[in-house]
Amino acid sequence: MKISGEFSVNLQPLNSYAEGQNGINLGRMSLDKTFSGELSATSKGEMLSALTAVRGSAGYVAIEQVVGTLAGKSGSFVLQHFGIMDKGKDRLILEVIPDSATDELQGLSGKMAIIIKDGKHFYEFEYQFN
Repeated sequence: MKISGEFSVNLQPLNSYAEGQNGINLGRMSLDKTFSGELSATSKGEMLSALTAVRGSAGYVAIEQVVGTLAGKSGSFVLQHFGIMDKGKDRLILEVIPDSATDELQGLSGKMAIIIKDGKHFYEFEYQFN
């Protein structure tokens, strides 16, 4: 199955353990999202990022737990993020962590893409139940 929809996101700085050096800015953020469409859910998570001195080069990792309904089935699942930007070219991987889904979503696996267009955030979620 493949679905798409819109989401809102709120990022807030959190206290960091590590501080960057030599032009590297390390950050830690809270991650709160609200998804609409066939994925009607909210999520909470945390993100770690590293910005380099070169414009458009950075990386981040995040974990978020999504709670709500997917195609009418209720439960939760966890998404893991891995993002790299190389002078503006990005590569982003978001996958459901195996065995993280609960309730009616048990057995869920899948990949999510994030699209930002005209200042709005959209998702495409390709998933299946094992």
